[in-house]
Amino acid sequence: MKLEQVAEKFGTPLYVYSAGTILDHYRRLDAALSEIDHLICYAVKANSNRAILRLLAQEGAGFDIVSGGELFRVRAAGGDSQKCTFAGVGKSEEEIAHALDQRVLSFNVESEAELIRINRIARSKGMRAPIAIRVNPDVETGTHRYISTGRSENKFGIGLNRVADVYAEAAKMPNIVIRGVQMHIGSQITDAAPFAEAVAKVTPLVLQLKEQFALQFFSIGGGIGIIYESSFASGSSEWWNEKDRVKATTTLPLTIHDYAAAILPILRTLGLRILLEPGRLLVGNAGVLVTRISYIKQAEHKKFVIVDAGMNDLIRPALYQSYHEIVPVREPPNMKRELVDVVGPVCESGDFFAQDRQLPETREGDLIALMSAGAYGFVMASNYNSRPLPAEALVNGEQFSLIRRRQTMDDLVREECD
Repeated sequence: MKLEQVAEKFGTPLYVYSAGTILDHYRRLDAALSEIDHLICYAVKANSNRAILRLLAQEGAGFDIVSGGELFRVRAAGGDSQKCTFAGVGKSEEEIAHALDQRVLSFNVESEAELIRINRIARSKGMRAPIAIRVNPDVETGTHRYISTGRSENKFGIGLNRVADVYAEAAKMPNIVIRGVQMHIGSQITDAAPFAEAVAKVTPLVLQLKEQFALQFFSIGGGIGIIYESSFASGSSEWWNEKDRVKATTTLPLTIHDYAAAILPILRTLGLRILLEPGRLLVGNAGVLVTRISYIKQAEHKKFVIVDAGMNDLIRPALYQSYHEIVPVREPPNMKRELVDVVGPVCESGDFFAQDRQLPETREGDLIALMSAGAYGFVMASNYNSRPLPAEALVNGEQFSLIRRRQTMDDLVREECD
């Protein structure tokens, strides 16, 4: 399937995802952990389109959610709420009550204040709330500071030196049932060592709590990084053919095999179900943002390629200074390259996708693809500058379908009151 066909059908800017790649990543991770009892809980925040959630639900996945809205999405996609772990530092009373009604697998408790609130709400409903306390192991991951979550200065979880006392308090609460232990050290981690270090650091606590409270699971979080630079070498839209999808899976900086090899020696001895919360790993390299070149602008000291997608559609380069490979959708007639900035139409100097990047020479009207945009792309999009949200499409073999229609101008004001 060629991206050009999908873009001509649905317009640009357009997110396009490969069902084959998503399922391939899920199945490879599932197989790598086959020797232990485990549940893969997909991190919905990475890409929450209902069609993608449905794909994973049909594979038997659980889900890592961080809001009542994500729980609603999972249920709308046919997912099992009893396979959902509810994370996040700011769960509202309404969200907690709804999650209790839906019988979620566990609340990942981030603070003592939250624990007290969950107990109170469960008491008011005559229920017992299942919980796992999130441990902050204070492990350095080497990732961007915005997506590092396992250090003592981060807002997430409870410090390793205090968490046993919090479990002891939880055990005294009549409307709390202790189900497990949870941790998550960050995102886009490209080395197995921090994962192994965190698991080893928390394991003595897990064994102690298992003896005290008959734990059912140990959730080790997610965070496995993907390739963003040179993830697709062809420079062509032909990579989208399902037979070529392994290009998205064989060049990972941290392979699934290496990740499993680092953590399994410890985990297989615990006698507990292991929960994982991958997001980016499953969907990141399964998606692209296709955009059309609106103008070529030659300034005094720089050449700008101005495209119809903006930072409101894909904010990662502006927010994290993140790199996304950029390739022409149609093979260029020659391989002449030029130094350019690829920028969008939003009225911000930070509205760029690449700066001083050597790219194949392009013309107005050409389509280009921003690669590895399947995670934290559309989910972080906004209506800034009153720009309608882009459309989303799913490719499955030689078939493709629209899985989110493009917003209209009327949609921009639909919820506003006179």
